[in-house]
Amino acid sequence: MREAVIVTGVRTALGKAPKGSLRHVRPEDLAATVIKEAIARTPGLEPAAVDDVVLGCAFPEGEQGLNIARNAAIRAGLPTSVPGFTINRFCSSGLNAIAIAASAIAAGYMDIVVAGGVESMSRVPMGGHTPRPHPEMVQSYPQLYMSMGHTAEVVCARYNVSREDMDAFALSSHQKAAAAIDAGKFKEEIVPITVKERTFDGKRVVEREFVFDTDEGVRRDTSMEALAKLRPAFSANGQVTAGNSSQTTDGAAAVVVMSAEKAQEMGLKPMAIFRSFAVGGVDPDVMGIGPVVAVPKALKQAGITLADVDLIELNEAFASQSLAVMRKLEMDPAKVNVNGGAIALGHPLGCTGARLVVTIMHEARRRKAKYGLVTMCVGGGMGAAGVL
Repeated sequence: MREAVIVTGVRTALGKAPKGSLRHVRPEDLAATVIKEAIARTPGLEPAAVDDVVLGCAFPEGEQGLNIARNAAIRAGLPTSVPGFTINRFCSSGLNAIAIAASAIAAGYMDIVVAGGVESMSRVPMGGHTPRPHPEMVQSYPQLYMSMGHTAEVVCARYNVSREDMDAFALSSHQKAAAAIDAGKFKEEIVPITVKERTFDGKRVVEREFVFDTDEGVRRDTSMEALAKLRPAFSANGQVTAGNSSQTTDGAAAVVVMSAEKAQEMGLKPMAIFRSFAVGGVDPDVMGIGPVVAVPKALKQAGITLADVDLIELNEAFASQSLAVMRKLEMDPAKVNVNGGAIALGHPLGCTGARLVVTIMHEARRRKAKYGLVTMCVGGGMGAAGVL
């Protein structure tokens, strides 16, 4: 088996949905922006040399339908000789796309693949436009269709995660993200995107153009007091609030994956080696603990233990499940989401896995870290994890 390496990784800044800065940007344009930039940042790489484009998307319908990976590749200026396909495993879609690219390269089927993820939750809402659950399964297995917020409440109760601990975790996410932005830690990984916006002010159409280059979900002024005042978002007597949950978000991320031999031939220094990828299943009503089954598999494949890992990007779908996972796996909090997570930065579903890979690679390079772990829970009762 060949070694698959990542030589470049970029992302857009993350916009709040459905009323944020990227609400008027089509998902194909978000994806095309990062595909084009990832290739441009790879010295010597001609677009025609790309063997495939693989994108994750959690709700590939509407503007995100019709095989958005292929459409975004064409939109990015790649020749029609470069194919593309879209993968959906909800929140892990972006990571899964990178894993598929790495697997194809390791097997020798391909040499160079652009992989990543995209989601416009402004254009295609959570659950899609017209979800139609199987009527018999709704009766026989209703937990399969539970809202993510209600599963977070189940995790909260079953794993004894307190409201105070969840709010403290959320506050820390915002504080770390704000500090990272102020220190310029995301500047290198973010591709500025020019947004052209047309709105109606009640009297006339107003046009404006601006450059979007900073994650806009971070709440710098939040506090334990402010978070404590928020009402439960999903259950009348629940503990999960909008403040200790991830945000709905728009964004895209992409990486260039190639064989180690090809990177050497092109004189490129890899940012990371893709070591392993694993998925696992859990009961759908506690989908948030999915990483508990996926992480040990990925670590075993890579031949390491959690103690060997220097940095962890754990998707913060909810504070309840993040804390439950960290406690169950005995993760060192000092290694987890050092620059904040989805509660502060946002969770553009299909993009998130790729965004976490991009972020951890850039942070690992700054710290000269050896091993990085990316993991997340997945709707429907799954978990995914990758080791770099």
